[in-house]
Amino acid sequence: MSVITHPDSQSLPDFTIKRLGPCKLESPLTEDKLASTSFLQDDEKTLYEVSLNKIRAYVANLDNLPSMELAGPRANIFFDPSKSRAAVVTCGGLCPGLNNVIRGLTLGLHYLYGVKKVYGFQYGYEGFIAKHKHDVLQLTPELVDGIHEMGGTILASSRGEQSPEDVVDCLDRMDINLLFTIGGDGTMRGAMDIAREIQKRELNIAVIGIPKTIDNDIAYTDMSFGFQTAYAEAVKAIRSAHTEAKGAPNGIGLVRLMGRHSGFIACSATLAQPDVNYVLIPEAPFELEGPNGFFTILRKRLLARGHAVVVVAEGAGQDILTSTGNTNVINKTDASGNIKLKDIGTFLRDSITTWFRGKDMPVNVKYIDPSYLIRSVAASPIDSVFCGQLARNAVHAALTGRTEMLVGFWKNQFVHVPIHTAISSRKTVDPSSELWRSVLETTGQPNFQNS
Repeated sequence: MSVITHPDSQSLPDFTIKRLGPCKLESPLTEDKLASTSFLQDDEKTLYEVSLNKIRAYVANLDNLPSMELAGPRANIFFDPSKSRAAVVTCGGLCPGLNNVIRGLTLGLHYLYGVKKVYGFQYGYEGFIAKHKHDVLQLTPELVDGIHEMGGTILASSRGEQSPEDVVDCLDRMDINLLFTIGGDGTMRGAMDIAREIQKRELNIAVIGIPKTIDNDIAYTDMSFGFQTAYAEAVKAIRSAHTEAKGAPNGIGLVRLMGRHSGFIACSATLAQPDVNYVLIPEAPFELEGPNGFFTILRKRLLARGHAVVVVAEGAGQDILTSTGNTNVINKTDASGNIKLKDIGTFLRDSITTWFRGKDMPVNVKYIDPSYLIRSVAASPIDSVFCGQLARNAVHAALTGRTEMLVGFWKNQFVHVPIHTAISSRKTVDPSSELWRSVLETTGQPNFQNS
C-alpha cells in the first residue's frame, strides 16, 4: 500500500472514527420514520479533497484517497435505546442556535430511538461537579417545546476546565451512556479528555460533540451553527454605521465584530452589506502609519467621498496594540485559558480621532460594537434547519457507539470528524482565497499585505 502524504511530506489528518464495539442490535428506525431516506452503509464516505489537482498532489495511489465518514442513520446500532440514558451540556459563550440543538437532540433521542431519559446539565461542565450544586434538568419534548424561538440556552453555560475524572464519576453514577457536548474548541478538548478517561475505565459511554463557534473557526467543518445568524445580525450594525457616517462631515462608521483568530463574520457581513470600505481581520496584517498605512488610505477616502465605513474583527491588529504599549490585558486569560485580546475597536476609535486631529482634519467617528446583541439572538431559519440536522446526526452517531468525534459539515455533506483532528488546527481566512479576494473587490480597499 502506498503512503499518503501532503505535498509538504506532512501526514494527512486522521479521519478514523472510534467505535465502542460492533453494532449487533437492529435499529428501531423504520422506513416510515426515515421517510425516503435509506440507511447508510457503515463504510460510506466522502472525499476530503474534491479538486482533481489537489487529489493528484496528495496521493500517489488514486485507490487510496483520504476520506471522511458520512453522518446519518445505520441499520444496526450499539446501544439498546430502552436502557440508555443521555446527557446534554452547553459550554462557552452564547451563540444563536443553542436551544435549537438542545431541542433537536431531545426530540431525536425521544421520538426516533425511544430514549426516554435525557438529562440537561446546567452551566457547562460545572453541572457534572457535585460541589457546584447545579440542578439537573429532565429534558422532555414538553420542556423543550418552543425553546427554538428563544436566544441563549435553557441549560445556561460557563467557561473553565473541570476535572474529567469528576465528570466521568457523575456519568457513571447516573448510568449515562450517551454524552452530547455543545461548544467550541475548549469544550471539544474537554470532551476528548472525558472520552479518554472513559476509555481508561473501560466504560461504554459515547461522547459526541456538536461544534459551536460563532467565529466559524473549527477545522475540518465548512460551517458551524450560529454563524449565518451572526453575520446576518452584523449586517444591521453595518447598515446603521453607514447611515451615521453619511450623516456627519467626515463621518466614519466603525463596527467591531467577533473574530478572535478568524475574520469570517467580518468578511461575510461585508459581502452581504457592501457599504463597507475597509475590512480589517487577524489574517491580513496592516499598518496604521506610513504612505501605505491605513490612516493615509482612510484620509484619501474621506477627501474624495466625505464618509467611510470600517469593519474590524476583534482579533485584528493585536501586534499593533502590543507595539504601542497597550498592556492592560497582556498575559491575562479567561476561565477557559484563552488569551484575552486587547480591544482593537476602542483603540482604533481613539487613534483615528487623534491622528486626524494632528492633520488638522476633524472627523466624526461613530463606534458600534454589537457583539452581545448578535450572540444572544434566536437562530435564523437557515441556522434552525442546520441545527436540527446536526442534532439528529449526532444522535445517529451516538446510538451506533461512535465516540470521541463531532458532527461536521464538509463539501455540503454531514460527516464524522475525530475530535483530536478537529482541534489540531484552527480554520482561518486564507488571504489568497476567493473569499478575501471578493472582500477586496467589493470594498475596493488595497491588500495591505502587498502595499
